[in-house]
Amino acid sequence: MSVASLGGSVSAAKEFTVRMLHPNPGHDLTYNDVFMVPSLSDVGSRLSVDLTTPDGIGTTIPVVVSNMTAVAGRRMAEVVARRGGITVLPQDIPIDVIADVVAWVKARHTVFETAITLSVGHTIGDALNLIHKRAHGAIVVVDDEQRPIGVFTERDAAGFDRFTQIQNVMASDLFALRDDVEPAAAFDALADHRMMVAPVVDSEERLVGVMTRTGALRSTIYRPAVDAQGRLLIAVAVGINADPVGRARALADMGVDVIVVDTAHGHQRRMIDVVEAVRAAVPDRHIVAGNVVTAEGTRHLVEAGADIVKVGVGPGAMCTTRMMTGVGRPQFSAVLECAAEAQRLGATTWADGGVRFPRDVALALAAGAGNVMFGSWFAGTHESAADAHRDTDGRLYKESFGMASNRAVKNRSRDDHALERARKELFEEGISTSRMYLDPDRAGVEDIIDQIVAGVRSSCTYAGAADIAQFQERAVVGVQGSAGYEEGRPQGTSW
Repeated sequence: MSVASLGGSVSAAKEFTVRMLHPNPGHDLTYNDVFMVPSLSDVGSRLSVDLTTPDGIGTTIPVVVSNMTAVAGRRMAEVVARRGGITVLPQDIPIDVIADVVAWVKARHTVFETAITLSVGHTIGDALNLIHKRAHGAIVVVDDEQRPIGVFTERDAAGFDRFTQIQNVMASDLFALRDDVEPAAAFDALADHRMMVAPVVDSEERLVGVMTRTGALRSTIYRPAVDAQGRLLIAVAVGINADPVGRARALADMGVDVIVVDTAHGHQRRMIDVVEAVRAAVPDRHIVAGNVVTAEGTRHLVEAGADIVKVGVGPGAMCTTRMMTGVGRPQFSAVLECAAEAQRLGATTWADGGVRFPRDVALALAAGAGNVMFGSWFAGTHESAADAHRDTDGRLYKESFGMASNRAVKNRSRDDHALERARKELFEEGISTSRMYLDPDRAGVEDIIDQIVAGVRSSCTYAGAADIAQFQERAVVGVQGSAGYEEGRPQGTSW
């Protein structure tokens, strides 16, 4: 087996060792067990910190959306890539559907948000069924030529029944932005008109997208994650059974940027063989493989051809592997060991699971991760793939489930023989359903990304680091007990 990765030669790789206040804690550590201490810093502003990830895939913030069916879909992929991250579409989606999603995401604008559109004949009920698909909370009413003639928001429905046509309640006094407007100018224009959202049109007055005031502001801070043609990045997972090589070839042909070879137990002979075969089949694509938690597992996957190794067994919020099997490892120590080995070999790692606060993301990066994966944390957002529901109190929620749960196994094995499918369903290591409520103050995935990025940028300034590579060199990490962790939590909040 040879190292055939996009990350460069093994001989050019540098050794990585995190600076620990307590070098030999005597046991493995998770994120709650550790903290960072500040260092002398010349970094004057968090906005001057460059969060371009060291894994070389093109992400400009350390955000990878996990390949969870209830989380990762085309809306999530578009929005996250526009802000600099990347989404991994699940392996159980049919290849023809994947092709449609990839083409759709690649065609999205890198600045303007995709509009939800309806015609004048649609009803308030139609609009309310769609409006929570997007965080911008607006539906653009268009004519037959796709020219905007009105805007509908949820408050326009007040006092009307669901069968009322939206042309009778929409705001028809339109203010529109031109598609050549710069984000800063768009923000000023929306502020001057006291508007939160406006349609964006081209020179023929046809709809291009929408721009919100917050979206314009974000576009002055974030840089989209794009491919060589300037299109938004996207990743797709393949399993290790069925035809992973054929699927990988098809994904490469349709323009997928990153192929993730994914299974719960990544340190197995079948996985190594598949990674080798996929690397040979698609030599020009970034290949991620996992999951593992040891240096040996990391080394085997890198030697098989993986550019990036996915680290984590059991830390996910929807995962029951550790309780079912006793197998896994505290995530900080797992990332620490695997990242050191990967960097020694000229590869990088993704920290997969266990992040619940921005601090955890910073600590994963300090441990050496090249990027960080998010699943359940993003499930309760407008952009997640699941449908929105309301409980008896009127609160919005979405249903999420683990990818090793009975529900996920049923989805993956739907084409199997009935007996074989029933046998597989007996063995589950994940939660089949969980209500993920949308936070009214942070209902969009971009709201959460703002929190994460703000926290990581500030962590870099505390460490005196202008980018992630410097952060990993300069971060000083110590070990704390549960009382030390609790001391750092604010009182009277969900934190």
